[in-house]
Amino acid sequence: MAKCDQGYLCEVCGDEVTSIVESDLYLRYVLGQLDAEKLHVSPERHLRCNPVLAQYIEDERFEMIFIDSEFDRRQLDAKYVAEQTTRVSRAYRRLREIAESETPISLLEYPIKD
Repeated sequence: MAKCDQGYLCEVCGDEVTSIVESDLYLRYVLGQLDAEKLHVSPERHLRCNPVLAQYIEDERFEMIFIDSEFDRRQLDAKYVAEQTTRVSRAYRRLREIAESETPISLLEYPIKD
């Protein structure tokens, strides 16, 4: 496959990130953690390759992730975990909505509003 035919490669595992719904880069963009101008120069990862963030996704279409480190959500403040879970899960659902949309959605409309 020609390099230009590939999507972004995961900086952790090296495999191609084939869909926006498995993209850590776009999840962070939807969350407002990344500016649109930085998307093309920022490293990509699969959601599962960034478990510290992915552990907060609660959605029936995403297999729950548990990590064994000091950042394990089960060891953190319950209020913080609830806020992060709500926010990150909402952003994940937004990625699904974007991917499943029959009409194009402008990149500038991707981020969720707080």
